[in-house]
Amino acid sequence: MLANYHTHTARCNHAIGTEREYIEQAIGAGFKILGFSDHVPQPYPENYDFHIRMKLSEIENYTSTLTKLKEEYKNDIQIFIGYEAEYQPKYFLKMLKEIRKFPIDYLIQGQHFVADEIEGFYSGAMTDSVDDLKAYVDLTIEGMQTGLFTYLAHPDLINFIGPDEIFKKHMTPLVQTAIDLNIPLEINMLGFMDDRNYPCDRFFSLATDMNAPLIIGCDAHNPKHVMQPETLPGFVEFLNKHNIKIGDNKIELRPIK
Repeated sequence: MLANYHTHTARCNHAIGTEREYIEQAIGAGFKILGFSDHVPQPYPENYDFHIRMKLSEIENYTSTLTKLKEEYKNDIQIFIGYEAEYQPKYFLKMLKEIRKFPIDYLIQGQHFVADEIEGFYSGAMTDSVDDLKAYVDLTIEGMQTGLFTYLAHPDLINFIGPDEIFKKHMTPLVQTAIDLNIPLEINMLGFMDDRNYPCDRFFSLATDMNAPLIIGCDAHNPKHVMQPETLPGFVEFLNKHNIKIGDNKIELRPIK
């Protein structure tokens, strides 16, 4: 594949490596497009510990660093500046106002929390609660309907361990929204690499049966994670099992203006 739009930086406090190292790795691996999408800063209360995302004060350095590297490497690879962002109704408009002050090419939606990091629950925590599953789906759909997200990262992040028929019942509207709005659903390579609950068979069986648009995301938190699918053991077999063919992985970015 020629493009990856899911790349983090050390500013999120749980990734390593410099931006230059990610870019050099991407070039060496044959990529022509690399999108940086570090975890978006949120306008939380000042005393909140930003342990999994950059602070608002770091936006300027994030964008200026990538703007310079974009120019430096323009003959080798196309660099885009973005964020992986939660849709959190309480903070969403304030967050947009802050990030729009600086250069930005796109957002990807990663619904890590419902409804938000302070007052809600982590989507990846194991649960058999149908209410949690429904809340995740409803909030994710609401975010998709803003029209501001280029694609939906790890759509199957919700770690619901209940019956398949309930999972399918509530996930079907999410997949249908992706189809209606032409928002690709991500097959997350980091989740596969770390043997997380995603990407999961029952979600992608549903998504492929419904013919939803799909995309691969490296979700790189380390330069070595910027890799081609065939270099990740077992990943191509997962794609083949679900008859998934991605192509060059290039997509049109949605502006957030």
